[in-house]
Amino acid sequence: MDEHIVILIIALVVLFYGYISKWLARFYISGPMVFTLLGLLMSPYGLDVAQVKVNADFVTILVEIALVLVLFSDAALLDLKLLKQSWQLPARLLFIGLPITVVAGAIVARYFFPDFPTLYLLMLALLLTPTDAALGKAVVSDPKVPKKIRSTINVESGLNDGIIFPILITVVAMILSGLEKAQDNTWLMYVGEQILFGALVGGVVGYLGTKLQTFCFKREGMVETYLNLIPIALAILAYYLAEAFSGNGFIAAFFAGLYAGNTSEMARGHIEDFAESEGELLVLISFFIFGLAFVPTTLPYVTFDVVIYSLLSLTLLRMLPVMVSLIGTKLDLATMAFIAWFGPRGIASILYVLIIAHEMGGIKGFETLYSVVTVTVLMSILAHGLSAQPLANWYAKRHPDTESSAKQD
Repeated sequence: MDEHIVILIIALVVLFYGYISKWLARFYISGPMVFTLLGLLMSPYGLDVAQVKVNADFVTILVEIALVLVLFSDAALLDLKLLKQSWQLPARLLFIGLPITVVAGAIVARYFFPDFPTLYLLMLALLLTPTDAALGKAVVSDPKVPKKIRSTINVESGLNDGIIFPILITVVAMILSGLEKAQDNTWLMYVGEQILFGALVGGVVGYLGTKLQTFCFKREGMVETYLNLIPIALAILAYYLAEAFSGNGFIAAFFAGLYAGNTSEMARGHIEDFAESEGELLVLISFFIFGLAFVPTTLPYVTFDVVIYSLLSLTLLRMLPVMVSLIGTKLDLATMAFIAWFGPRGIASILYVLIIAHEMGGIKGFETLYSVVTVTVLMSILAHGLSAQPLANWYAKRHPDTESSAKQD
């Protein structure tokens, strides 16, 4: 019955936050803060209203749907035409900053957790690398912040989870195969199939589905209401179809979104509408589940080393690689630090770790690593949620958007 109680609580939380969301925003209190806190409040660490296991079917299904739709919408909202015109900064972040972040994260983790195998430490670094622009929403949505900077942060957030996920499933496959089997190529063939068939199926579903939608709508074969529902159905279809063909459903969802959003302006607009309403609801529910199920499970394993490493992951291990990747650009130090700071850890880390916990059969053996993710995300929810608007205001005053001003003149 706990599942029904959780559903009822989620409905009440949505109502509560919805009614006072604008008032809370004045105090820089974000949705992820509220939903995570209320999830923790309802957990055994609070009022003990409901107890939900991390690997419960209810949690797994909810998390899988949320991740499918997040990957689909993130990819769909990446404007590849616009990216071609201003690709330099995002490319530096993704192809220089991101690898350095992963390597540095794994190397430093060796110092704090010397007893763990290298693959475990690499998995930890990968889990903590994807960024979540939603936790710094004020930065990417504030028109006072120069468009180039907003776009750079947004593109990095939209693409890095899609880049990290194939690498992450490779590492997980190697861990699950065991040291003996890791000597042969079975895990490599498995990962290759997952990525190849996932990308192919996702691309075909996204492309053909969107083309069919445009064809039917132009010939007045569709009711306009269903334009917002088609993308959701395409994302879920891509996921299950890829799984049926030995591909990875999450990779399929990402590629389906990439094709859907970049082959039809109409589809992109409706996907954006979905991401701002139903998509955001799923994200907030995921934060609630994080506070309700994942935090209570991993909090007992938090140690001093876990806290220090989490703090480093959120600051130096993120900021230094980003600033190194931006050396040689015309950006000043303040801009480099601004971009580097707004790499929040949020929904991607939460969803990835919950999916992996399900694949691994729970958290046994990975308690310390998962507790690092818990502490890092909790720190990020608070730090980036409180700092987003003040820092956006501060930066905008010192770096006005000259491009926008010139267009207005």
